[in-house]
Amino acid sequence: MSAPAYVYEGTIRHRRVASHAHAFRHRLTLLYVDVERVHEVLGGRLVAPSPRPIRFRRADYLGDPARPLADEVRRVVEERTGQRPDGPIRLLTLPRALGHCFNPVSFYFCFDPDDHLGTVLAEVTNTPWGERAAYVLRGAPGEPVLRGETTKRLHVSPFMAMAQTYTWRVTEPGGTLLVHIENRERGRVVFDATLSLRRTPITAAALRRFPLRTIRVTALIYVHALALKLKRVPVHPKPSVAV
Repeated sequence: MSAPAYVYEGTIRHRRVASHAHAFRHRLTLLYVDVERVHEVLGGRLVAPSPRPIRFRRADYLGDPARPLADEVRRVVEERTGQRPDGPIRLLTLPRALGHCFNPVSFYFCFDPDDHLGTVLAEVTNTPWGERAAYVLRGAPGEPVLRGETTKRLHVSPFMAMAQTYTWRVTEPGGTLLVHIENRERGRVVFDATLSLRRTPITAAALRRFPLRTIRVTALIYVHALALKLKRVPVHPKPSVAV
């Protein structure tokens, strides 16, 4: 990665494939940035003029907000895998815009000192509760696609049961980036989501597109929740304790 940040633009597609089928596809713009240089990018020193409505707030992301984000990512990865990332960490996310921040999922791509991708940490956030869960995927040496299966640990949607597993497929960021996630119940796919993106240079014009699209993500969650309710999809209550 020759620049400290890029913009990825493309589509997000959700598809409910069990009973009460429901699907949608929307445009999406995400920031891909070295976590240790994010303030340079959004502070106007590397992209000028930097739009004031776009900002990075440490508390919006993983772990203790009093500690550097890179340190917290390395800590969690080491706890889960036994190996501590020792290279750059790059974050794929929707930045805070107009005082609003919500990321259904942010991805931390952990590289070694030779810039080879070794681990991806996916940080899932639910709304309106703002709770988070981290899932870690490890790659095989030289393999450009990371695959893994994890147990669901966070209540995300009232229309999805907790007794699920996630099957992940994540490509290494380059000119394009693909993320595919399947929700499975007893081995059967009940839902999947695909993020298909193309990389573009980061410019002030690109950053100005973030406010509307960041707020739009939250609005669309409620629009599609209403659609599922009207289809009489069964509701699963939120667990009283974390899984």
